[in-house]
Amino acid sequence: MSQNMSFQSSNSYIASDELIEIVNVAVDLERPLLIRGEPGTGKTLLARAVAESLQMPLLTWHVKSTSKAQDGLYVYDTVQRLNDSRFGSGDVSNIKDYIKLGPLGQAFQGDQRTIVLIDEIDKADIEFPNDLLHELDAMSFHIPETGETIAAQKRPVIIITSNAEKELPDAFLRRCVFHYISFPDQAQMEKIVKVHHPDIEQKLIDQCLVKFYWLREQDQIRKKPSTSELVDWIGALARSGIPLKRLEKDIPFMGILLKKEQDLQALNNRGAPSGRSRFL
Repeated sequence: MSQNMSFQSSNSYIASDELIEIVNVAVDLERPLLIRGEPGTGKTLLARAVAESLQMPLLTWHVKSTSKAQDGLYVYDTVQRLNDSRFGSGDVSNIKDYIKLGPLGQAFQGDQRTIVLIDEIDKADIEFPNDLLHELDAMSFHIPETGETIAAQKRPVIIITSNAEKELPDAFLRRCVFHYISFPDQAQMEKIVKVHHPDIEQKLIDQCLVKFYWLREQDQIRKKPSTSELVDWIGALARSGIPLKRLEKDIPFMGILLKKEQDLQALNNRGAPSGRSRFL
């Protein structure tokens, strides 16, 4: 891959050097890139950033618990065809009119290389990844209803995210390039925050980062705050005009950072980091 067509960090997406390297390796090898990491580490946003950096279209497949592998390839709309045959006046003999390509199917059929995001693959049934093995290997699929085979003219860049809710099959893992996105350290998080809040004063950011990472270190917190919650919290503090001195003692708007009643109660019982006040 030429240097000007490689993925790079941008003003809107701060990527580590390791992540940049692994993305470009997956693109060059034409292998699916499997991304894991705790919520808030930018897994889903990565695909958009890669698409913008490589100047390729992005197709997104948000996987649900009811999703089937075929949904990403095509769907045969039998219900619409039945309704048209009963109530419509047109010709329903052409089954192709009722075949709708999914994100992978569109990427295979297109004449331009595309980014395909398969988001949260571990939400689906355990057989879901195995059902995609042939298509990911051959980059083609068959539509029995029409007898048509669609093969990729240009292999898409496939980015797959997982929250590790389920173990993925070994056969599927062997076909992927894998990367775990570590939670950002304080220096990298500061860069991320400044992307979203470029005009907020440095003292406020510094105070917020100290409190944020202190919260994440508390063992009694079950759902630790993520990047998106930090960004929202800093925005709320800036708009409210709360004095920095209050932030030194308290953590205002705690409900933006913590979303479980047990976590809020545990911290209220413990008290503020300085031991001088309760959280609000």
